[in-house]
Amino acid sequence: MSDEFAATSKFRSLSGVTAALLRAHLIALALLGSLWALEVHHYLPWTFFKQQYLALFLALALSSVFLAVKARTKEAGDRVPWYDWFFAAGGLLVGLYVVVMYPTIAYRLGILTPDRWIMGGLAILLILEATRRVAGGTLAWLALGVILYAKFAYLLPGMFYAKGSSWERIASYLYLDSNGMLGLPLDVAAGVVVAFIFFGQALYAVGGDKFLTDLALIATGRYRGGPAKVSVVSSALFGTVSGSAVANVVVDGAITIPLMKRTGFPAHLAAAIEAVASNGGQITPPVMGAAAFLMAEFLNIPYGQVALAAAIPACLYYLALFTQIDLEAAKRGLAGLPAEQIPKLRSVMRRGWVFVIPLLILIYTLMVENWEAGKAGMVAVIAVFFVGALQKETRASFKKILTALEETGRILLDIAVITALAGMVIGALHLSGFTFKISLLLVTISGGNVFLLLVVTALGCLFLGLPLPTTVVYITLAILAAPALIQLGIHPLAAHLFLFYFGMVSLITPPDCLPVYIAAAIARANFWQTGWTAMRLGIAAYVVPFVFALHPALILVGTAGEIIVAVVTAALGVIILGVGAAGYLFRPLGWGKRILLWIAGLLLLLPTWSGIWLVADAIGLAIGLAVVLWEWNRTPLAGAALAAPGRAGR
Repeated sequence: MSDEFAATSKFRSLSGVTAALLRAHLIALALLGSLWALEVHHYLPWTFFKQQYLALFLALALSSVFLAVKARTKEAGDRVPWYDWFFAAGGLLVGLYVVVMYPTIAYRLGILTPDRWIMGGLAILLILEATRRVAGGTLAWLALGVILYAKFAYLLPGMFYAKGSSWERIASYLYLDSNGMLGLPLDVAAGVVVAFIFFGQALYAVGGDKFLTDLALIATGRYRGGPAKVSVVSSALFGTVSGSAVANVVVDGAITIPLMKRTGFPAHLAAAIEAVASNGGQITPPVMGAAAFLMAEFLNIPYGQVALAAAIPACLYYLALFTQIDLEAAKRGLAGLPAEQIPKLRSVMRRGWVFVIPLLILIYTLMVENWEAGKAGMVAVIAVFFVGALQKETRASFKKILTALEETGRILLDIAVITALAGMVIGALHLSGFTFKISLLLVTISGGNVFLLLVVTALGCLFLGLPLPTTVVYITLAILAAPALIQLGIHPLAAHLFLFYFGMVSLITPPDCLPVYIAAAIARANFWQTGWTAMRLGIAAYVVPFVFALHPALILVGTAGEIIVAVVTAALGVIILGVGAAGYLFRPLGWGKRILLWIAGLLLLLPTWSGIWLVADAIGLAIGLAVVLWEWNRTPLAGAALAAPGRAGR
């Protein structure tokens, strides 16, 4: 399976002094981010600008990328070519320049001097090349196109016209301004995301991953389709500490996909279940994907509020998935796992109860105390190592701690480079003035119709999501599309969550969906068959965002009565929608009944509470109950007819 993990084959396999140097870079990157998240800089005897920290963080990340990541896929990868040593040195140079000179730069930011725009030009080129290596050429070319627009917009007609800026101003602005590469996206990655990546790696270091898997086995392993349900629960749990769909598929899928296949699930279905379950980790509190932390910063609200708002939609996502898995297992007559393969709850909790403490600390500090997300994450990391030390079998050695730091640094490489690039894109759009025009354009295209604007925005998310990661899709549309959505009356948090969901759902939407591709490779399944099945299993993610955008009670905005009615009807709607998508209830369903169930599910999902919407819910419930009761009554008759003498031949 040489192509299975194309995402990880980009890294070199180094040895000797070079490997030690790279390891030192990665550990330093993780330690630097951890100390900043713990706010250690507040206790230093000198003033330290945030831009100085971000520049040092970016310097270490760029230097590490050019040491660790191949320039070409076909490269042997056992040594660092001479030109990458120069690139690595250049990465350190552009970062250290800001670290040393920023106290002077800060007071004369608008002045264009040769050293600033030369360093800025070098930084832009290095980030573009680093992005090409870690995330592919499409993203780099897109960013370059936006930068070129900031320069040559004066050549374009109509609303795309802008005055244009000089190369010197573009380079200096993107390099040093707080709207550029050292802006909000990199700030969130270097001050918040680093803590939660380290939290996940700390859990792995002390054996917390096995505890999560055992809990999933105990909760769902004994029921029909048990291995698939274990995959969903364990992937959701892993997702809360990794926030990465690809990482979840690689780590969790290597275990759950073969297990699902052995118990009777077709290869494409096993792969699709794992991809959809892993992708849901990005939207599952308490720890979500990186874009969720950015959302809190964009909206200037505590991260705990974002996580709380995302809880009900995440439950609906997994409810639809669980419904379909259960019915797929029933359709194929698949039983749960044997009792001997399921661990005992008492022994699991005796060994792993300590891992509950860091999770409770994390939830309490985020949701109740409203701590800064990075600080809460690092306190949880410290708690993981502390409680792990209470038992010999979970105690992390110094070597394991260093490995956790190294892996944290390695995962941060992609995030640091992509968020720096996202900052450049935001800066170039601000510089050209395009961000102020796109909202007007979107409102004009939609004719002021909220639903049509949501459809246009969702399609834009899916289109951008073909080549781009969720975080970049969200950042781009949070800048360009969110103001238009808010202008037409959508609640700001609902608007941003809508963009986050459709950025996330692009990872399970063919043709370019890396988690699905990796899961299909592990399962040795057909990619297209897996992709279409993943879309069907993840159906809630395509529908629920429209519901909470139009009726924010689903994200806990509204009165208690509105929220309860919205949650109950949405849960019923998602279950009925899942039954229609699976095409099976007590027996296989024809297309007519499936369409009726889809209509019933959508009517139940419509915004509720009063007037015509309440009537629509009642109609949906009546249609759904009618189909279910019809199938319930018909199934025993069909079984009796088949069992009757003389009917076997028929």
